[in-house]
Amino acid sequence: MKKIKIIPFLLLIAMLASVFALGALAVEPYDAPELTAAAAILADMDTGAFYVSKNTESKAYPASLTKILTVLLAVEAVERGDVSLKDEITAYDDCLTGLDEDASSADIKPGEVMTLENYLYCAMVASANEACNVIGEYLSGSIAGFVALMNQRAEELGCTGTHLTNTNGMPDENHYTTAMDLYRITTEALKHDLFVTLCNTPTRTIPATNKSETRELKNTNGLINADSPMYKGYFYEYAMGVKTGHTNDAGYCLISTAEKDGIRLMCIVLGCTAKTRGNGTTDFGSFSDTLSLYRWVFSNFSMRDIVSTTELICEVPVSLARDTDGVTVRAQSSISAVLPNEADLSTYQRDIVIYSERDGEPLKAPISAGDVLGEITISKDGVTYGTVPLVATVDVELSRGEFLRSSVRAFFRSPVVIIITLLIVAALVGYFVLLIRYSNRQKAKKRAAMQARRAAAQQRDRQARQQVLDEFRTAAPPEEKDTVSSSRK
Repeated sequence: MKKIKIIPFLLLIAMLASVFALGALAVEPYDAPELTAAAAILADMDTGAFYVSKNTESKAYPASLTKILTVLLAVEAVERGDVSLKDEITAYDDCLTGLDEDASSADIKPGEVMTLENYLYCAMVASANEACNVIGEYLSGSIAGFVALMNQRAEELGCTGTHLTNTNGMPDENHYTTAMDLYRITTEALKHDLFVTLCNTPTRTIPATNKSETRELKNTNGLINADSPMYKGYFYEYAMGVKTGHTNDAGYCLISTAEKDGIRLMCIVLGCTAKTRGNGTTDFGSFSDTLSLYRWVFSNFSMRDIVSTTELICEVPVSLARDTDGVTVRAQSSISAVLPNEADLSTYQRDIVIYSERDGEPLKAPISAGDVLGEITISKDGVTYGTVPLVATVDVELSRGEFLRSSVRAFFRSPVVIIITLLIVAALVGYFVLLIRYSNRQKAKKRAAMQARRAAAQQRDRQARQQVLDEFRTAAPPEEKDTVSSSRK
């Protein structure tokens, strides 16, 4: 026998993803229909928004909804390559363990040989309890070992109110879960294509085996099988999967999905009752509640564009542009959400970020239509509906004159150019200072030379005058001296 191999890291990621995806959003009730269900969830499968939530954490008995987890573990084992859909499995002697005589069954007998694929169809289409026991024992070696893996996987998916004791949902006071945990489990199961195929099969032919003639299985889910053996009259053209369940303790339970006009819903109803109508037919609350919820949403809600790609959001200033000083932006893609038909879209908050303004840098031409210039985020009451880029609606050409002027201004504002200019100015100033100092020194030298020449000339003049005086004194005749002396006498 092959056993399921758990990869802790991958499972941890799956658990965290499922936890953070749950119930983060809520949709106002807008007079949702009254329900007979003891617990219920109506959720948007794309956003995780809850249109309806009733006693989501209350303890509940899941009945055959348990089989969703049983089949999920088998599908994961197939995807990992641990087992193959074509594996032929012999029904174990204990495959009927714990089953009541009136329990849903595909009449599988101990020793019967079928492929794993056909056992899975028996479990999901015919809700065969014994098929779940065979699947569990084949994958894990024993029913008890498989149930332990079921509880482990539920915990990994973030389930906090779940404890299982069997593979199929047979009554047991210690076998319980909650609507929220079933939402977590089903959300994960629907990520797997094989599971989706299994739960959306209305009928399935099982070839003859060593112990049985050909079987014609009919899905118990009346939403997708108009010829359901138990729940006729509830066929709904927009519905898909997932699983029915019923025991006296659990009541009537149903998990299903539906899609219409782009709205994808999951509905979980637990603990519903059955009532006899006036015409003697039975009204099963699990189906009537589910149909009421689907019809209510599809009638009162629609997929609406909060922001469309044709809406002009704002104008962004542009420099260096020819014949304009701005460009209008629009959303690159629409932001849509399932909203009440009467919701006022103007009340939704718009947070616009223009990258050039955020970064403190002017937006410059040229710009091409479709260039991303910013982004817009839509939110309301703490719920973010999306963020998309804002793009230019038209081309914006460059103005050559503005470009040249801008280039010149930018050139002279360049730090390198400023530094070089300062160096040149400093060099010129230094040159002129040196030139002036040189000129002053030359003038000083000329003045000194002139003064020296003047002093020399003056010296020569004094010497010449002294020489003349000396010559004059020495050249006077003696006779004149005597004459003078005589006269004085």
